[in-house]
Amino acid sequence: MAMMFWYGHDVSGWGWFAMTAGQLLIWALIITAAVLLIRALNRFQARPRLPATPSAEVILRERLARGEIDEDDYRRRLNTLHAGPLTKS
Repeated sequence: MAMMFWYGHDVSGWGWFAMTAGQLLIWALIITAAVLLIRALNRFQARPRLPATPSAEVILRERLARGEIDEDDYRRRLNTLHAGPLTKS
């Protein structure tokens, strides 16, 4: 009975070509999706984390830019920051 169903329904050369091309296309799509997913995950993990609080130098630069302190005050405070922690004598 099964032989009667398949009798006379051979796949031609174009059918084989279409099946092969279809399989190659499916595998290319699967591999492309996997590569894009891996790249997206790596890009997400590689993002540099911004500090939660700005550094003292950044705050000084912002205050200078806003005009809250003048350049002499900025340089004095910056030198104090770079001098290190104050020690008690």
